[in-house]
Amino acid sequence: MSDHFTSSFDSLETELSFADVDPGEGQRWSTWPAITPSERGPQPWPAWVVTSAGALDTERGILKTGKEADVFLLERAVPDDPSQRTLLAAKRYRSAEHRSFHRSSVYTEGRSTRNTRDTRALARKSDHGREVAAAQWSFAEFEALCRMWELGAPVPYPVQVNGTELLMEFLGDADGTAAPRLAQVRSDRAELQEYYVQVVDLMRIFAAAGFAHGDLSAYNLLVHEGRVRVIDLPQIVDIIANPQGLDLLHRDCVNICDWFTRHRVECDAEELFAEMLAASYA
Repeated sequence: MSDHFTSSFDSLETELSFADVDPGEGQRWSTWPAITPSERGPQPWPAWVVTSAGALDTERGILKTGKEADVFLLERAVPDDPSQRTLLAAKRYRSAEHRSFHRSSVYTEGRSTRNTRDTRALARKSDHGREVAAAQWSFAEFEALCRMWELGAPVPYPVQVNGTELLMEFLGDADGTAAPRLAQVRSDRAELQEYYVQVVDLMRIFAAAGFAHGDLSAYNLLVHEGRVRVIDLPQIVDIIANPQGLDLLHRDCVNICDWFTRHRVECDAEELFAEMLAASYA
């Protein structure tokens, strides 16, 4: 029996074994089996990623509300199998009429849509166009996370994207307590100095790949197990293709240095900007 046939049989057996289980309130079947390979995160998949067709997704509450999306805590688990359980952050983008994020055109310059039908729908601002616009942000963030993960940047692992919903690694404790934002951390000067070094390192990875975060601040940097992790990447900017790319990179540098300077860590925004420019042209 071939490995492929065995794998398919095992998958079918798993599905059949859970066929008599009905999702309860706040639950759904895992969306992993229904999406295409291009909508799944980079391989090799981390060991904690649950790929079973017999898994259920259970809503565990809201983690964060934002201008263009809300982030929910989601548990993906196979019933009665503790070894196949993980917590995920589910970021769900709102359609344009329910979003209060008004600077999107600044970030989308230099981007292209996936097909001509979508381009026409966006131009007409039809119902389909509004759906496309919302999904553009989730796919943009998913693709940015995939790219940065593969480059070794400290981003949450992108598990999958499905329409306007992006599922990614949950940064926090097993009980569902989210990692604090850098702005919330109470640290001494030495710790903050180390965090600054980590932020510069991650900014350098972005810049070397030709990108700026575009909206970097102490509010979208998390501190998880002593390591700074960067989140909120839908507006990632190509420094060259976007006419305002360098301005946004400069603003990232100013925002970061302003915050660290207020917390008694010496840094200079113009020096940081020069360092990022050098990295981007290396």
